[in-house]
Amino acid sequence: MGDNKYTVLQLPVQGILEDVRNGRIAIPEIQRPFVWKRTQVRDFIDSLYNGYPTGYLITWLNPSVKLKDGTSSGSKRILIDGQQRVTALMASLLGIKVLDDDYELKRITIAFNPFPESDEERFEVQNSSHLKSRKWIPDISVIFKAGFDSFTFVEEYRKANPDINPSDFNREFNKLKRIEQLQLGVIELAPELDIETVTEIFVRINSKGTVLDQSDFVMSRIATDTENNGGRLRKTIDYFCHVVKRNGFIDIMEKNDPEFYNDKGKSMEWASKQKLLFEPSYGDVLRTTFIYAFGKSKMADLASLLSGRNFETKPTMMRSSRILSLP
Repeated sequence: MGDNKYTVLQLPVQGILEDVRNGRIAIPEIQRPFVWKRTQVRDFIDSLYNGYPTGYLITWLNPSVKLKDGTSSGSKRILIDGQQRVTALMASLLGIKVLDDDYELKRITIAFNPFPESDEERFEVQNSSHLKSRKWIPDISVIFKAGFDSFTFVEEYRKANPDINPSDFNREFNKLKRIEQLQLGVIELAPELDIETVTEIFVRINSKGTVLDQSDFVMSRIATDTENNGGRLRKTIDYFCHVVKRNGFIDIMEKNDPEFYNDKGKSMEWASKQKLLFEPSYGDVLRTTFIYAFGKSKMADLASLLSGRNFETKPTMMRSSRILSLP
């Protein structure tokens, strides 16, 4: 890659969603509330439908890690800008529930009107009228499901709407379906960049977004370490901080994530009953743990360690988050 700090790629929507589902792209904030309004999801889908630019995603490529048998684990991308857009795609096109501000899992269902009148929108957040209407497709996610039978779907829509022009409907339907083939721009940052450089690049490119600090990068590094159960460790840290900060979060955890609650969550109940003078963020938890284990406090050093680099001499190391992993 030479002196270049990034490469620019074009990836299809369908491919990006597959990479997220298969763990090839890690979203640092995937376990945190989705902050977009439902109408923003609707407008985003409308922009894709109309071919409007929607901005670049920014990823940071994790170096491949050599396994014990000498093979490579394969590279993973960390999504450092574009979390809301990717989550909006997963919610609207795949029908995946997202966490709202109350940490409740909710569906965001987008309805599609192939033939809007002058006073109507082409896309809307689903309501009861869309379910009763023959003209509206009440949930676009059905079209993007695996095994979807487009021929049967089109025929049934035509029978329910005999006055439509079949060619016009086919045109609008195919335009909607093509969203999954649209190419999105991806800026892929070089794996050898240190975290300070990555942070600076992010701030300069997107100063208006929700800026991820270095503790966010550390959490995403932890989550991608599947060999050491990193996803569960990340969830443990995140959930603990919410238990401390929010009354009743233990009950929400038990309802929405019973498996984790029964395994680890019960051991956090004490924290919900304490009157605390200080409410730690996950950055505070990470820093305290790092000081205890290594006598270091800089998040950049912890990020380097989790990336396989020694924070003093900088050579590649084959030990990283094992030291910080869950028992």
